[in-house]
Amino acid sequence: MKLRKKLRTMGKALKMEREEHRSSFIVYVTLRLLVIAVMILQIFNRNFENVFLCVLTLLLLIVPSFLQVNLKIELPTGLEIILLIFIFAAEILGEIQEYYIKFPMWDTILHTLNGFLMAAIGFSLVDILNRNEKFSFKLSPVFMAIVAFCFSMTIGVIWEFFEFGMDQFFHLDMQKDTIVHSISSVMLDPAGGNTPTGINNIYDVAVNGESLGLGGYLDIGLIDTMKDLLVNFIGAVVFSVIGFFYIKNRGKGRFAGKLIPHVKSKDADFLKRAEEEEELEEALRKMEEESRLKKGKKTDCR
Repeated sequence: MKLRKKLRTMGKALKMEREEHRSSFIVYVTLRLLVIAVMILQIFNRNFENVFLCVLTLLLLIVPSFLQVNLKIELPTGLEIILLIFIFAAEILGEIQEYYIKFPMWDTILHTLNGFLMAAIGFSLVDILNRNEKFSFKLSPVFMAIVAFCFSMTIGVIWEFFEFGMDQFFHLDMQKDTIVHSISSVMLDPAGGNTPTGINNIYDVAVNGESLGLGGYLDIGLIDTMKDLLVNFIGAVVFSVIGFFYIKNRGKGRFAGKLIPHVKSKDADFLKRAEEEEELEEALRKMEEESRLKKGKKTDCR
């Protein structure tokens, strides 16, 4: 009963949260309907791996609202919409619709956006602490920008660790391979020394005597990983600079203000409001039950 009550309360709070910002709510509903349509199609195609991705996407779409309700942090509408579209673009378009293969720049765009978003989140975490009256320290704009940048890069590195682990243990190809036409390695040094020796104009590679037909040498994930970290770096730097000027001017930047989360006001604490509604409804139910019991006793006495 307690678990059911908690779930019901959380459901009400999430509904209030989603309906607070009409524009992000419309985006949420639209993306959710699209994911459900894709999931039904994948069920008919018996592609159950993609069905799992659809279910995962539906859960991820709830995460922004869930975090706002539980952590009492307000995500600006612009940031919430970007997060929702990012999830849809990565899982549904990227994986199921194979945009990572169809559009070579798709992965690069998403990693750049990820660097930008993670810097915004890291920046907001420090900014919220910096504004809290319980803490006596005040951090400089430069330090806050550096923390945001480091937070974003750390998330990017951890994701690359995850991709590497999935490729190694489950033989996937999350670290997409790259065709190159020249390589340089000390292992090719005829003298067996430490002198890098290169091979240029590579247009075919044979393995066990059989041509791979790729038109070049196959780089196993390294270039993709470094490219992802580089564009994550660019996204992190861009937002860190924006955040620096936002703090320096003490919140006057309109653009940054639409992307930096902040602490909710007391009126926007939807979890508390949902709990209060549940308590009120429960009290009303008890009153109705007591009233029925009293009427029943009067009838028995007659």
